[in-house]
Amino acid sequence: MDEGLCTIARLAKTKMTTDIVIVGGGLAGLALARHLHAAGREFVLLEARNRLGGRISSVQIGVHAFDLGPAWFWPGQPRMESLVADLGLQRFDQFSAGAAIYEDENGRVQSGRGFASMQGSFRLAGGFSRLIEAMAADLPKSSLRLSKRVNQIHDQGANVLVTTDDGNSVCAKQVVLCLPPRLAADLIRFEPELAKGTVTAMQGIPTWMAGHAKALAIYSSPFWREAGLSGDAFSRIGPMIEIHDASPQKGPPYALFGFLGTPPDRRTNQTLLQQAISDQFERIFGPKVARPNQILVKDWAREFLTATGRDHAPLTYHPRYGLPAAMVSLWDDKLLFGGTEVAPQFGGFLEGALEAAENALDQLHRKKPKF
Repeated sequence: MDEGLCTIARLAKTKMTTDIVIVGGGLAGLALARHLHAAGREFVLLEARNRLGGRISSVQIGVHAFDLGPAWFWPGQPRMESLVADLGLQRFDQFSAGAAIYEDENGRVQSGRGFASMQGSFRLAGGFSRLIEAMAADLPKSSLRLSKRVNQIHDQGANVLVTTDDGNSVCAKQVVLCLPPRLAADLIRFEPELAKGTVTAMQGIPTWMAGHAKALAIYSSPFWREAGLSGDAFSRIGPMIEIHDASPQKGPPYALFGFLGTPPDRRTNQTLLQQAISDQFERIFGPKVARPNQILVKDWAREFLTATGRDHAPLTYHPRYGLPAAMVSLWDDKLLFGGTEVAPQFGGFLEGALEAAENALDQLHRKKPKF
C-alpha cells in the first residue's frame, strides 16, 4: 500500500499498513484469516481479549477441558466437519443413553419424560478451544494482535484507518467486522457516522447466546449414568432450565452443565446461585449429584466484549439471521461484516461463523477497492 495514503496513521503511537484488517479473533475471524493466508493476502487480526476464541471458551480441569461456551456441532454442518477433520481433531458423540427428566412448575420430577435433545450432536475431544488453538497455529503470529480493542474506524476515502484503545492504528484497504453487530455498534466509533438505518440494523441483530449463563458441575463419578439417566433434564423452576451431560469421552472427571434461566440481575450472588444449583441437582438427580467437586458459572451477559444491555434478556427462540440490506456496500465495500450473526443459513451456530467467513471472503474477492 502507498505510504502516502496513511498520513494520519503517523499521528498514532504505532502505524501499520496491511491489505485487510479483521476485527475479532473468534471462530469467524480466524476462519477468514486462514482463507486470506492461504490466498497469500496480507491481513492483521485485532482481538480485544487477551486470548483468541471469542465465545469459544474452555476450562482445563485435570487432563480434560470443558466448554463454557459452544459445546456441540451437528451432522449436516459440512464446514465444521471438514475443518475438524483437516486439523486432525477428534469428535465424539454426545452422551445420550438413559432416561431424561422433566421438572414441572410445581416441583414434580418425572423420569423418562422427553428425550435426549442433543442426541446425535458432536462434541470435540479437548474442548472447542483446541479448534481455536489449531487454527491459530497455522497463521503468522505477527498478524495476530491480542488485547487490541478497536474503538474507531475512519473512512479516509482511499483507505480505512483502524485505531485501537491504546492509540495505535492500522491502515488497510478493507475492514471486516467479525464480531456481533450490536457490539460493533456500541463499542466502535465510525467516521463518518454510519447511516441511521445501518446502526438500527446492527443494533437489531440479537447476539447469539449473549444473554445466557452456563453452570458446570464437576464429579469424580457419573452418578446419573449409574442411575440409568442420560443427564438430560428440563425444568420449569430452575435455576437451570436445561441440563446435559458434559463429560469428556473418557473420564474422570465427569460433568453436567446447564443453562441458567434466571435473568442476569438475579444471578449476581455466586454463593446463593451455587446453593440453588446444588439443590436443583438433588431434586432432579438425587443426593450424590448434589455434591459436585466444584461448580463453575460463566455468565456471558457480564462479558462486555460479548454482550450489550440489549442482550440481557436471554433468547427464547432462534433468530432469523443474515445480512440486512442496510449493512451491505458500506463505504464502497471497504467495511464488511463477517460474524456468525450475519450468516443466512447457519446464523448463530459455529457452522454459521464459518459460513459468514466464506461470504466475507467472497465479497473481498468480488470487489477490491481501486486506489
